[in-house]
This record gives sequence, C-alpha cells and structure tokens, in this order.
Amino acid sequence: MSFPHLDSAGRAHMIDVTAKAPTVRTATARGFVRCSHEVVAALRDGTAPKGDVLAVARIAGIQAAKSTATLLPLAHVIGVHRASVELGITDEGVEIEATVGTADRTGVEMEAITAVSVTALAVVDMIKGLDRAVVIENVRIVAKSGGRSGDWVRPGEEQSS
Repeated sequence: MSFPHLDSAGRAHMIDVTAKAPTVRTATARGFVRCSHEVVAALRDGTAPKGDVLAVARIAGIQAAKSTATLLPLAHVIGVHRASVELGITDEGVEIEATVGTADRTGVEMEAITAVSVTALAVVDMIKGLDRAVVIENVRIVAKSGGRSGDWVRPGEEQSS
C-alpha cells in the first residue's frame, strides 16, 4: 500500500493538485455530544448560563470549515463555497451534521469533519460548567460526492433531505 502524502524517502509532503481540474464536491460529517439530562433541559429551555449554545456552536463550525488548512498541515487551501451546520437536541445530547461544498481541485471531507469537531468543542465549551462529564462521540464522514473517486455513502447512514 502506498501513501500519497509520503515521498519516496518516507517524508510527509503536500500532494500536488495543480494539474487537476476543479470539480463540484461535497462532504457531510456527523458527530454527537453526549451530556447530562440537566444540560439537555437547559438547551431545550434556552437557559444555559453562557447563552445560545447552538447558535455559537453553529458559527464556530462554519468558521472551522473555512479554517481547515490552517489547522491541518497537509490540507490544501481551497475555496469553501458552502458550509452548513445543523444541530439537534435529543434526550441524550446534541446531534451535529455539517455539509461542506466547493468547486475546487480536492475534496472537502476534512473541512466537513473539522466543522463537526469544532462545533462539538464549542458545545462542550458552552456547557462544561453544567456538565464536566460531557463526551464527544462518533465524529465521522458519512457521505461525499464529486472528484475522481465519485460518490460514497457510509453504509448504514441515513442521508438528510
């Protein structure tokens, strides 16, 4: 098995995508923040001490998608032309889904998973005073489209409409 981010001497390098034609690409990622019933109640009632948790987390996730190349050393700087973050409160915590789109030379899987991860971190930051046992779980890519490898959906994942 070869690893494209390693050169012939085994050193990490950025893959050269300059010759690739830009194409429309999207990726969707999901994750979950498990928290106490007290936090779930505060989120539903809008009484979290730091304010509107979901609004802050949504903006943090969108900003993170646009900042991925500054966080991951071998990620390409690409145009993020779409970034949406949806959050849903369940009895067990907060479900997160991010979808990122571009018309560029490389995919946006890392941008989508970064958006979910930072959204989850923002939720934790906003509620940690109420629940120190909060856990970020199951952050993963669930679908991607476009590019040389085409479309892919993680088996067993429902797609949003």
